Amino acid sequence: MEQRQVGRSGLWVSRTALGTMTWGKDTSEEEAGQQLTAFVDAGGTFVDTADIYTGGQSERIIGRLLRGTVRREDVVVATKSGHTPEGHRAVDASRRHLLASLEASLRRLQTDYVDLWQLHAFDHATPPEESLAAMESAVASGKVRYVGAGSLEAWQFATMATWQRASPDRVPLVSVGSEYSLLNRGADLALRPAAASVDARLIAWAPLGRGVLSAKYRKEVPQDSRAAFSHMAPYVEPYLGERSRRVVESVCTAAEGLGVPPLAVALSWARDRAGVAAAVVGPRTLSQLEQILDVEVVELPPKIREALDDATSTPVH
Repeated sequence: MEQRQVGRSGLWVSRTALGTMTWGKDTSEEEAGQQLTAFVDAGGTFVDTADIYTGGQSERIIGRLLRGTVRREDVVVATKSGHTPEGHRAVDASRRHLLASLEASLRRLQTDYVDLWQLHAFDHATPPEESLAAMESAVASGKVRYVGAGSLEAWQFATMATWQRASPDRVPLVSVGSEYSLLNRGADLALRPAAASVDARLIAWAPLGRGVLSAKYRKEVPQDSRAAFSHMAPYVEPYLGERSRRVVESVCTAAEGLGVPPLAVALSWARDRAGVAAAVVGPRTLSQLEQILDVEVVELPPKIREALDDATSTPVH
């Protein structure tokens, strides 16, 4: 699997990242282990999690797997902090909360450091320089190798990244996350250019349009799909409308012409856009991951890419 440099940093990651948002709930620990083994065997290195995923279970499972299933040094572990679902406010990026959250993540992950620590959300009540100083102190302590941002708006990321670039002694933000697919090109408006302007790279999540671009919902909602689960249906339903149907048909037409599955077209489009370091896939099952790994080598011809760009030029927020 191709490895890519994240901005101008020394961090390199596989261009496809293994997302673990479902680990500990919709994905059992046994199947998570099977996924991680298959991913690493295929050359994947980038594993993405967050302190709030499945109430911390995602990090705990990764921690146990790093103790026996794969070698810690073979994996780039990225986690996020900032959300406080049980706190008195939804987001807390204070020094106190961030550093405490990092310590908790390290315990769950059973590791001395994380490779990429990301501010999961923007905190309007905390000065950005305080959040950034906390992240810098984590790097100085050796508990974090690189820092980035989660799903921030373009102006939020630009504000924080510019502050860091104001002094050569500060630790730069090397990445910013965003939902990004043929069904959601919102990052093209400002975030992707903002990241490029400060030599950061985009980490694209949901590149398969929350599963819709795999064409599994083309005729109906499969009983074993996310849209069939009450706790996940609201996540998928925004992309089951008429506009999405037209985009899916365009993807299917391209896939038929290339002789590949629709998910190969959708993944390649997002993964290989300029400025994207990696596309984060979130398979619930080993079978789904195997389908993704089987088409890892697919790259879209320029004419097909241009046609898909034209067909999806209006972003969805």
